[in-house]
Amino acid sequence: MFRHIFEFKKSARPWHLPLIAGICIGVPILGGYFSGYMAEGKLASLAALVILYIQSFDLVKRMMTLMVCSFTILLSFSVGIVFSFNPAIAPLVLGLLCFSVNRVLYYMDLDRPPGNFFFIMVASVAICMPFDLAKIPSQIGFVAIGTMISCGIGLVYSVITLRNLTIVEQKKEKKDTHANLIESVIYGGFIALSLLVANLLKLDNPYWVPTSCLAVMQGVTTHHVITRGMQRVLGTFLGLGLAWLVLLLQPSALEICFMIIGLQIIAEFLVVRNYAITVVFITVLTILLAERGDALNSQPNHLFVARFFDILIGSVIGALGGLVLYNKQIHDQGKLHIEKAKMRMNKKREI
Repeated sequence: MFRHIFEFKKSARPWHLPLIAGICIGVPILGGYFSGYMAEGKLASLAALVILYIQSFDLVKRMMTLMVCSFTILLSFSVGIVFSFNPAIAPLVLGLLCFSVNRVLYYMDLDRPPGNFFFIMVASVAICMPFDLAKIPSQIGFVAIGTMISCGIGLVYSVITLRNLTIVEQKKEKKDTHANLIESVIYGGFIALSLLVANLLKLDNPYWVPTSCLAVMQGVTTHHVITRGMQRVLGTFLGLGLAWLVLLLQPSALEICFMIIGLQIIAEFLVVRNYAITVVFITVLTILLAERGDALNSQPNHLFVARFFDILIGSVIGALGGLVLYNKQIHDQGKLHIEKAKMRMNKKREI
């Protein structure tokens, strides 16, 4: 188990992809800093992470994927911010959104990593933001700007890198629709449960719990889920320690911008090699990107304890969700009930 936690894997991922991810996240946040809209720039940078859905080696298919994912990011944020007015309704809405996104990605053949993660992360951040009806249109607009920046940079990057590249994409084995339906229900249920628990505990920033839950559930086997959960907790603890040291230095807003860019590049380089080490940098990155400016400057000690507690809760729920997700008996029973329901519906139509 510990060998898998600290194992450093080889990767054939292009070296320039992490650099492009850093540029995409850096342009809006630097634009926000120099224009005096730092908070809005951070919001646009969060949406600019759509660049990570560059997966195809065909230019047209790649850009279509980016545009569809941009729309999905925008829709996820919009649903989240609109339903942020009521913490009692929010878990149900987030769970239904997670279910829907998982189904759509399956039919679009986009269920490979990062899969549903960034869509639900953006929705989690939005649904936990203070509700202000007057600000919703502008907030959605800044998210749209972030996705447009990524699409523009992605187009230039793709034209340059794909010009002389001839690669035959390998087809992966696709799950049957019943398996994806059951998987989507489980994902939606546990994401809803994680936000409900966070709201019942009255956590300061409850979005950390569903985000951590989803990250752990994205393991590909039961063993991988448990390993990923341990990596998440360990990496978070070390990352929070690093964030605490950084915040004690009281960096300026411009220094925070450049740290976010650097951390994004490092995280993207490491994510396919070792998840535990990646989480160290992702934790610092997420704190700098998602936390409010006053929280960063005032109470780093409180921030350290609160975020570790949030992520620990989310990781535990995610580990339980992963055990359910890869339980063969649950899948077999689910498929049986789906087939029976379809047979009953067909009989009713014949009558």
